[in-house]
Amino acid sequence: MDLELLIDLHKDGERQGPGSIELTSLALNMAGLTKSVQRLKVLDVGVGTGASTLQLAKSLNAEIFAIDLSTVFLQILEEKARSQGLSDKVSTRVCSMDDLPFSEDNFDVVWAEGSIYNMGFSNGIEYLKHFLKPGGTMAVSEVIWLTMDRPAEINEFWQNEYPEIATPSRKMEILEEQGFVLEGYFPFPKSAWWDNYYQPLQGRCDEFLSKYQSEVAKQLIEAVNMEIELYEKYCCYYSYGFFIAQKV
Repeated sequence: MDLELLIDLHKDGERQGPGSIELTSLALNMAGLTKSVQRLKVLDVGVGTGASTLQLAKSLNAEIFAIDLSTVFLQILEEKARSQGLSDKVSTRVCSMDDLPFSEDNFDVVWAEGSIYNMGFSNGIEYLKHFLKPGGTMAVSEVIWLTMDRPAEINEFWQNEYPEIATPSRKMEILEEQGFVLEGYFPFPKSAWWDNYYQPLQGRCDEFLSKYQSEVAKQLIEAVNMEIELYEKYCCYYSYGFFIAQKV
């Protein structure tokens, strides 16, 4: 799929995936980060236009390094940070999340909200943990199965889309195998998908097709609509889960 088209479709959305301010805040509270007196050094990976980044900046005494592959997304984040008086807390850098320009044991917190699937959960945890100080917090949200059994149609879709989808217990095992102690977990409610992501995304589709009258653009919107239809049909079988863990 054309990356520039994908970015243009999503750049005007507050979120580029399921989530909410409340869920980010819940994860922060579970991790105990809002109680920290010391100034935290936070690596926020795959931030998009920065919905979670801005919430981190509002909630924490922190220096936040926001990473994304898209210059367009990061420019939007920078503008939002300026308008909200948060520029002194947020620094952006354009780079791939699997090739980070930081030293090991450098951050108190690694935050990856809706982005670790780009590397795969297991590879992502193994790579990102190197940048986290011993005793530091890893917070990631990841697509999960909510049940052990599910209809063949949705099972086949996700196995093709993201073979590492698994139940929360398997994600917890991976964290433990990578040297983490689980501190908290919760699944996302339907509103995090529908109200905050899919409904706004659908509202931008017609304008997008008017702007890009091409077969590739049409195929992109068809894929979006199919994904939304599958979620409406099978939302009780899968969601995102937030995992908060401490590096031993």
